[in-house]
Amino acid sequence: MVMNEKQLVKTSKFLSLVLRHAPETIGLELDAQGWVEVKALLEAMARHGRPLTRPALDEVVETNSKKRFAFDEKGVRIRASQGHSVEVALGYEPRIPPAELFHGTATRFLPGIRAEGLRKGERHHVHLSADQTTAVQVGQRHGKPVVLVVRAGAMHAAGHTFFLSENGVWLTDQVPPEFLEFPEEPV
Repeated sequence: MVMNEKQLVKTSKFLSLVLRHAPETIGLELDAQGWVEVKALLEAMARHGRPLTRPALDEVVETNSKKRFAFDEKGVRIRASQGHSVEVALGYEPRIPPAELFHGTATRFLPGIRAEGLRKGERHHVHLSADQTTAVQVGQRHGKPVVLVVRAGAMHAAGHTFFLSENGVWLTDQVPPEFLEFPEEPV
């Protein structure tokens, strides 16, 4: 089955809801690492009026530009790569980050970020990008974008821990304001 762009986006958003935030929406329970059996997911989606075939699920996972979802090695389980608001232990090992990472946000959030830094809020981690282009795309989802430079190397040297998700998103618990560089002019 080949889905059009609208169907792919709609399905991806629903999978994000189920696999990151509210598996109970369709009667699922994630295991401690965030995994759920593909068969159970497809059956639950069908029971709740959201039928999806395995080939269609494969298409959503393979074509998602942000690689939000991952299958296990055998292809029998699926989980979100990061961004959970439900308690999961993704099992990522601490990594040494590059000297600089980037965080895309909207200009309206700058006063709070200047005062408190970047906080994870309802998620497990603050999400950081390895490149500015991705950070701009993230920031655009929330309003007029601005890209902040995170002095990740200095943070790591100061004892902060970083993780790298399967889809290339850098994760950390928080970014204190002293490790942020704010641009003169928003992008």
